[in-house]
Amino acid sequence: MKLLLTSAGVMNPSIRAALVDLLGKPIADSSALCIPTAAHAMGGPASAWRFITGQTPLPMCDLGWKSLGVLELTALPSIGEERWVPWVREADVMLVAGGDATYLCHWMRQSGLADLLPSLRDTVWVGLSAGSMVLTPRIGADFVEWQSAPDDRTLGVVDFSIFTHLGLEPDNTMAGAEKWAAEIAGPAYAIDDQTAIKVTDGTVEVVSEGHWRLFPA
Repeated sequence: MKLLLTSAGVMNPSIRAALVDLLGKPIADSSALCIPTAAHAMGGPASAWRFITGQTPLPMCDLGWKSLGVLELTALPSIGEERWVPWVREADVMLVAGGDATYLCHWMRQSGLADLLPSLRDTVWVGLSAGSMVLTPRIGADFVEWQSAPDDRTLGVVDFSIFTHLGLEPDNTMAGAEKWAAEIAGPAYAIDDQTAIKVTDGTVEVVSEGHWRLFPA
């Protein structure tokens, strides 16, 4: 897949330009599916509704898509792959809400979406916070909120971890990111809300109008 891993959505012109580049066409000509699943485990139904309707300060679903649908992962096992897989394949982009990354990881596996990802060569994945972190190998114990999570491991689609919302007081300080990175013990990025990580064919590019830091392995 083509990945745009953000902390807080498409927050500035640089991130928006990166999104359009990944799509290969204007946003207004692109079909999107939004995935609110992670929001249920932390923010609850009101948070999921705000994400879907674009009633948040985090630009994702309100960017002017040609079409926008909702893909709720917890429903997919009861629908059947013959129904939902074509919906995913026909979409240009998936917009993935923040919330709890381990809960999202669980339902990506349970639904079968995780297994489908390698075949989605032309699809763009735009993650918001946990929606980005779920594709990393580990998120760190401090980011695990779901009580049923066995540990902090996630899907490992990329080979680096992400510390989101850098600079958001009081918890997401650079000192906190340094401690987190030491515990992760692998390559990792700390990114603020004006930063995204673009991944195309294994090439990683940081797109930023803010602050970020790479912690090498």
